[in-house]
Amino acid sequence: MANELKLGTYNLLRVKEPARREGFGEVFGLYLDGGREGEILMPQKYVPEGAKPGDEIECFVYLDQDERPIATTEKPLATVGDFAYLECAWVNEYGAFLNWGLTKDLFCPFREQKKRMEIGNSYIVHVHIDEESYRIVASAKVEHFLKNGTQTGLKRHQEVDILVWQKTELGFKVIVNNRYPGLIYRDQIFKYVHTGDRMKAYISSIRPDGKLDLTLQPTGMAAAEDFSSVLLQYIKEHNGYCPLGDKSDPEVVKRLFQVSKKVFKKAIGDLYKRHLISIEADGLHLIASLVK
Repeated sequence: MANELKLGTYNLLRVKEPARREGFGEVFGLYLDGGREGEILMPQKYVPEGAKPGDEIECFVYLDQDERPIATTEKPLATVGDFAYLECAWVNEYGAFLNWGLTKDLFCPFREQKKRMEIGNSYIVHVHIDEESYRIVASAKVEHFLKNGTQTGLKRHQEVDILVWQKTELGFKVIVNNRYPGLIYRDQIFKYVHTGDRMKAYISSIRPDGKLDLTLQPTGMAAAEDFSSVLLQYIKEHNGYCPLGDKSDPEVVKRLFQVSKKVFKKAIGDLYKRHLISIEADGLHLIASLVK
């Protein structure tokens, strides 16, 4: 028995038969078994070479221009349930259409836009199935789709995946693990960050309201140990010398290493205690016996 078809995501569907034009015999694709949804067409341009009846094909299923399910081996930039940073390709009297990597663009109606989308600009959106029309649509009102982070099983210091959402006076709002709201404070950012960036981050605290505070570096001793190896490698690659020390300007440290002064000082202490460096008035020096 075929699995239930899932619109807007990947399905493993069995090939039933070639799709032929009536009266001509010309093959224009394959019919796949969509279970209760019936036969699903995969147009010929998406058919894997050598595919035949009985084979199973992993494919993405969405609706064509006539709102019929159609299968493709194209890979969209987002599936139903995802948050993504997508570019506006065109606009009509009903809304905007976003490039999400498929031949048919993703519709974002005006009612789901915070401000009118403009061609060429990119926006953070949530991809979902509209309950009324059953169409796959996007919404820029992403806060409506974020979950509360209190009952997540997430813990302090845990590594997570983030999508940078928007800049604020405090720092950057982010979306954590494709689900939860989070914030990286301005003083915790030591490299250039832009809306749409995807990266790793670390939970520094879980607030009572469920929102997550994050940093871009490991916290506590893990951060110092992680950066210690980076600092040691830098010194080795620069003739056994680093011009900065524990009294250096935090902004200079930030520009050179993209870490906080606190993490930098802990790393210095770690390397010094391990007898790998000496601390001099002009900076840090690799212990002579280690210099090659």
